[in-house]
Amino acid sequence: MAHELLALANALTERGEPFVLATVVRCDRPTSSKPGAKALVRKDGTVSGWIGGSCAEPVVVKEALRALADGQPRFIALVGEGTVAYPREGMIEHPMSCHSGGTLEIFVEPVLPRLQVLIIGQGPVAETLVKLGDAMDYRVTRIPSEGAVEQLPQCGIAPQTCIVVVTHGTFDEEALAQALTTEAGYVSLVASRRRAAAIIADLRARGVPEERLGRLKVPAGLDVGAVTPAEIAASILAEIVQVSRARAAAAAPEGAAQPRVDAEARDPVCGMTVDVASAQYRSEVAGQAFYFCCERCKRRFDHDPARYVGGLAG
Repeated sequence: MAHELLALANALTERGEPFVLATVVRCDRPTSSKPGAKALVRKDGTVSGWIGGSCAEPVVVKEALRALADGQPRFIALVGEGTVAYPREGMIEHPMSCHSGGTLEIFVEPVLPRLQVLIIGQGPVAETLVKLGDAMDYRVTRIPSEGAVEQLPQCGIAPQTCIVVVTHGTFDEEALAQALTTEAGYVSLVASRRRAAAIIADLRARGVPEERLGRLKVPAGLDVGAVTPAEIAASILAEIVQVSRARAAAAAPEGAAQPRVDAEARDPVCGMTVDVASAQYRSEVAGQAFYFCCERCKRRFDHDPARYVGGLAG
C-alpha cells in the first residue's frame, strides 16, 4: 500500500496537482489504524490509502482541505470517548467517540505544486536566476532567446507561471510577443527604461493588444538599487515572491482557486463533525435534518431521536 501511495504522490507531483499526505504518528488503543498508516487526500476530497474508519476519515479530509487552502501543515488528534486528552501547543483536537476509547495523532502535510519560472535568454542575470530559483525550489526552465516562439507553448503555462525575458537585444520582440500571449501571471523584461520603451512601441506596432502590454513589468525586479547581475537577479526573485504571495492572499477569500470546505454539521450521537455535502447518513425529524458519521450513529438516533435532540417527539 505504501509503495502505491508514494507512486500516486509522485505522479500527482509530476502533473503539478496539489494533494495532502496524512500520516498516523501515534495512537492509543483501541484504534483500527496504527502508526505509519498513510492516506493521500486530493483537492476534490477523494482519499487513497487508509487513515482510519468512518469517524476518523471525515475529520482528516476536512483538515486536509483546509491545509490545501492555507498551505500550512497541521498536527491533529482524534480523541476517543473516555480518553484523557492533554492539550499541547499547536495540536488541533477533535472528538472521536464512535468507539469506547482510543486516540489517533495524525500529521497532515499539504504538498503544493512548485512555482514555475521560465527564463528566456542568456547571460549572467539569466544564469544567476536559474541558480537562485533552484535554491528556492522553484521549477525553473531556461529557454534560449531564439527558442521562445517554439518552446513556450509546450511549457504548460498557467496563471501562476512567472516569465522573465533576459534577451539583451536578441529576439526581444519575438520573445515578449509570445510570452504576452500566454496566461502567465507575471511577465517581466530585463532592460533599461529607454530600451524597453522602444521594444513596447515595436510590440504595439505589431498589434499586441494594450491589455497585454499592460501586463509587462519593466524593468524587472523590485527597485532596490541593484547594479550587479547577482543583485538584479535577486531583486527579480524578490519581486516574484511578492507577486506570488499577493496573488495567493487575494485568491484565498474568494475561493476561486482554492479547495472548498463544505458546510458542516455535528453528529448528535457521537459529536463528530460531519461534512454535509458528502454525508452518507442522514435523518429528518420535525423538518430538521441531522447528519451522522456512520450507520451505527444513525441507527441509534432513529431508535430514539428525543434522547439526542431536546424537545423533539420520539
